[in-house]
Amino acid sequence: MNRSNERSWGRLVSSVVAVFACLLSVATAAAATPQTSGADLQKLKAVVNGDQRSAENKARDKYRHPVETLAFFGIRPNMTVVELWPFGGWYTEIIAPYVKGTGTYYAAAMDPTSDKPEDKKYNAELKTLLNAHPDLFSDVKWSVLAPNQYALAPEGSADLVVTFRNIHNWAWSGMQKDVFAAAFRALKPGGILGVEEHRNADPKAEPKPRGQAYVGEDYAVALIESVGFKLAGRSNINSNPKDTKDYPKGVWTLPPNYAEGDKDRAKYAAIGESDRFTLKFVKPR
Repeated sequence: MNRSNERSWGRLVSSVVAVFACLLSVATAAAATPQTSGADLQKLKAVVNGDQRSAENKARDKYRHPVETLAFFGIRPNMTVVELWPFGGWYTEIIAPYVKGTGTYYAAAMDPTSDKPEDKKYNAELKTLLNAHPDLFSDVKWSVLAPNQYALAPEGSADLVVTFRNIHNWAWSGMQKDVFAAAFRALKPGGILGVEEHRNADPKAEPKPRGQAYVGEDYAVALIESVGFKLAGRSNINSNPKDTKDYPKGVWTLPPNYAEGDKDRAKYAAIGESDRFTLKFVKPR
């Protein structure tokens, strides 16, 4: 074998070894992440079907798959769970009762001192939800996630941090890296970050244009790994191949918002909610 061939062969072997090492690292991380057991899964299903949830919220389960999504993240009743920007509490009314009595739920909500109407609205909606069922939500702990306010939970205390369709919001405000760095600090070593977001057709797309909200999956992975996380799994639980992602008013054109009103409503209803990627990351031990 001449030197040129030797060099080519050496590069090929090195590439194969690197790829294998990467795959082994991901597989090892995935295997080490928490798993939702059969009994815990039955409890989760019971909470999702509980009377504390409105018929309107339950109707979205076919698009949002809360049982499968939370099980993919490895949720268990004894965990300390932090939800970033829960807004009106769609997932709050599932996670908080699920961990009540054996774990802890933190709602990392909007700044309560903010004068922004939307911040006041989201916090008021969450408060209304919690007050409606004090028997289920009395143990909920509030924290704040806002620019320069990133104390999500005591450092190193959380088992699981989750966020649903928020990366675009943080990117528009220029706080995306700070948010994930804060999540990293809040988690215990070996803790899990669960992420769901509207998927851009371009996997590397940054969510720069306001109003569209579709985020590149590879962009999200690179962003989150840049603060120390390691990707531990991907899921197509919340994928929707019918979503063409080319609507006049972005993702809000689709249900449940129907931003175009009655215009082409039947067409958008047939598409359903947006195509979403679902990712699981681990804070290395």
